[in-house]
Amino acid sequence: MRLLLIVLVLLTAMTQYPLWWGKGGWLRVRELQAKLQAQEETNEALTARNNALAAEVQDLTAGTDAIEERARTEMGLVQKDEIFVHLPPVGQSQQPGQSSAGAAASGSR
Repeated sequence: MRLLLIVLVLLTAMTQYPLWWGKGGWLRVRELQAKLQAQEETNEALTARNNALAAEVQDLTAGTDAIEERARTEMGLVQKDEIFVHLPPVGQSQQPGQSSAGAAASGSR
């Protein structure tokens, strides 16, 4: 009777091992679920980025307002009879007649 019990316990352990720690076991399934969730989050972020880029392409192909705005901000272009005025950021104001090299030298003394 005792031998039968030992054999049954060993057979049960042998059948349970692949279920928990085997190639397709529960631990592997949990690991794959975590990877799947991370990949889905990455895909969502990339989809949002693609949608934003598609909207930008649509703006650039459909109208001239987006092209004009981009030319003004990125290339500093102005239209005919316009005057371009560049204002430095608030913390970087210079005194009249002082170059940027002179401002850096006088500020370090």
